[in-house]
Amino acid sequence: MKRNTTTEPRNDPTTEQKILAAAEELFLEKGYALASTIEIARRAGCNQALVHYYFRTKEKLFDAIFAQKVRQFVEGLTKLDDEGLTFEQALTRIAQSHFDILASQPRLPILIFNELTTNPARIEALRAMLFNTLDLRPVMRMQALLDEEIRKGNVRPTTMMDVSMTMASLNVVTFLARPIIGGVMQIPDEDYQELIQHRRKENVAIILRSLRP
Repeated sequence: MKRNTTTEPRNDPTTEQKILAAAEELFLEKGYALASTIEIARRAGCNQALVHYYFRTKEKLFDAIFAQKVRQFVEGLTKLDDEGLTFEQALTRIAQSHFDILASQPRLPILIFNELTTNPARIEALRAMLFNTLDLRPVMRMQALLDEEIRKGNVRPTTMMDVSMTMASLNVVTFLARPIIGGVMQIPDEDYQELIQHRRKENVAIILRSLRP
């Protein structure tokens, strides 16, 4: 009797993670439209069939990564682990945390903005994901600290929404401007890294100054 040698691919967490890592790199490098499952498979060291086995389609693979990246971006604006900090200390930590996330993935803002503007359907899915799963307690805690500083007269009247938008704008522009600053102005990479660290401190100083009454 002839044995059946045809087997289904086994669920292998290692292979799945390699595919996710390869896809993340390529999506950040090229965006959704220009990254192919063939390239993803090649970089992951597997065949294209395995990419489809684990994730079915390129869009489902992208959705998994995109949701994770947006969460990282947003949580960088809300992350607060230590409840014993003053408002200024907490705001400084959040601003630096958000900046560091972008510094480790400088193409992340471009990926997010490109996909949200070229594929509006992602906005509704993103809204549902954020409001259903994002922990908003740090935001409420920061708003309470801010309200207390406003009551004491230490900070001008404002909201954490406004503060977060200022923070995101300053941090994101630092990395969106890299092709201009690094390329057009021909700043060596070593000098550019020094500039990045300078902006990390300067952005925090700008945010804090903007809150003075």
